[in-house]
Amino acid sequence: MKILVTGGTHGMGKGVAKVLAGMDSQIHEVIILCRSKALGEATIEEIERSTNNARLSVVICDLTKLTDVRIAIKEIQSKHEFIDGLFINAGLGYAASRLETEDGMDSHFQVNYLSQFMLTLNLLNLLENSKNGGRVIFNVTRGGKIFWDDIQMKENWSFENGIHQAMVAKRMFLVKLHDWYKSVKGSKVSFIGFEISKTVWSNQINIIPGSMRTMATIMKFFGTFISIDECGRIMAPLFTENQEESLKKSGKFVTWKKNEFISMKEEESIFDKELQERLWKISLELCKDEKTVQIATRILPMQHKIDL
Repeated sequence: MKILVTGGTHGMGKGVAKVLAGMDSQIHEVIILCRSKALGEATIEEIERSTNNARLSVVICDLTKLTDVRIAIKEIQSKHEFIDGLFINAGLGYAASRLETEDGMDSHFQVNYLSQFMLTLNLLNLLENSKNGGRVIFNVTRGGKIFWDDIQMKENWSFENGIHQAMVAKRMFLVKLHDWYKSVKGSKVSFIGFEISKTVWSNQINIIPGSMRTMATIMKFFGTFISIDECGRIMAPLFTENQEESLKKSGKFVTWKKNEFISMKEEESIFDKELQERLWKISLELCKDEKTVQIATRILPMQHKIDL
């Protein structure tokens, strides 16, 4: 399997990349997408040393910049004829204040959702080319809402609101993709939302305020957290299972409990077609990318003009 992992230098992404690289006699190829060349190369070297897998590479992309996303898409398309899996995982967590990107957007909305919306749409052809059944796994959590009149969070900002709004957007996005591919005869691409049942102990601990860090350390002592390696071991089957099993999970929101993947009840608003279309239109307008609009039109014929 050839798997592209966004945010593969820390946390869940690094755990998944490391476990995939080391399993099944090191046959899997792992591509890490990250913003730092130095950290990306250091992560690749670390994983190579621990797994003896040399089939690792890095794509540099700062998700706060749509120009970087376009460049990364071109690089991936030029180097790969297919990918078997895509882990939509990269995201901003704690932040002390709202930050706006060079594209004029709230950084949580752009990094955690919009840039990866654009990335996913532009890599669908490579997923369709997979002989193993392409699959996109979204790192999501339950709850949250979209601030339709303040999507860029200028009035309602908090890092929690930013994170949760992006989670809702990703869940709507995966359901829309699932519904379209389900309607295509012979389609073998699946779209799965996954929520880890315990918090992953990651680099976030180094940037949160001292009081939050103390509380997290106490919680870790009582088993609230899991390691990135354990997270990787839990999630790896989602990327390596056979096509039939992956398609059974497509369109669902799942978690890991009692040593098996189980479906979680999704909120009705996620399936609302009007809200999905509203988010779809807003997302395309914000991407301002003709190629992305062309791909999106194949999936959902546009009912409204997109201003680029």
